[in-house]
Amino acid sequence: MTTPMPHRPFFGPAILSWSIVELISVSVCLAQNNTKPTPTYKDVAYGPHERNVLDFWKADSNTPTPLVIYIHGGGFRSGSKRGLNARMLRELLGSGISVAAINYRLISNKPLPAAHHDARRALQFMRSKAKEWNIDKSKVGAFGGSAGAQLCMWLAFHDDMVKPESSDPIKRESSRLAFVATNGGQTTMDFDWWKKWIPGYETPHREASELFGVKTKEEYGKTVEKISALLLLTADDPPIHMSYRMAPDDPIPEDSRRARGWKVHHVMFGVKLKEAMDALGIEADLKYPGAQSTYRSIHHFFKAKFGKE
Repeated sequence: MTTPMPHRPFFGPAILSWSIVELISVSVCLAQNNTKPTPTYKDVAYGPHERNVLDFWKADSNTPTPLVIYIHGGGFRSGSKRGLNARMLRELLGSGISVAAINYRLISNKPLPAAHHDARRALQFMRSKAKEWNIDKSKVGAFGGSAGAQLCMWLAFHDDMVKPESSDPIKRESSRLAFVATNGGQTTMDFDWWKKWIPGYETPHREASELFGVKTKEEYGKTVEKISALLLLTADDPPIHMSYRMAPDDPIPEDSRRARGWKVHHVMFGVKLKEAMDALGIEADLKYPGAQSTYRSIHHFFKAKFGKE
């Protein structure tokens, strides 16, 4: 009679030990990737309101560096500079690009375009710090998603709002950007346009009075003209890299909550902006599932544009 061999576990003690070590290593790496480096300057005030603050990370360089500004989203109702992705921050710094992240007034503080004016002030403030912070004023870009994307595009496509004769040295700085990158950006706030071009969008999801503090459709129209990328474009505007999560012919999601966000961040915003920019001869890189994009990521875009390849 054969004596049964004792059952032996598939994973021996040595293998289990190595598996635990590997899991710990992976966990440590993930934690490091999700941890932001300490800002060179934190919560720097660029204006009088409590939300007029920014964080700045200076890239290690003996010569002035490019600067990329992160502007958070949140529908102008919420969000903060803390939304800056840690991995993105590390990649940009590693490429010799300094980074800043700003807060701005929300509509609960003051209706639009107060947020736009704050973004302008923050940009001009950082340019005024160029020598102290080792920034190349001619190489400033910005990126953000949704509401943040709108603010980035407003700075990029609006005529320069510099005031050379101002008694305020910050206002004497340029408000223009060299490059801009967006994610899920709305290229116009004209809700009639949304009804025409966004699949399934039939009723405005926001009240114009809440967003803009206006009482009439005429006031609303004038404000929209002043802040919408599609209406601000001119031939001297900078290149843009846009990314969206759906293709133009994708079906509307069945889940109503998901469908709302899908419509609000629809790729048709980017398609129509690209068409307008193509007509003016301005580079407009549009990334969405199935599209051929020149740039793999926002980091790749800025790295290429600022000559950091």
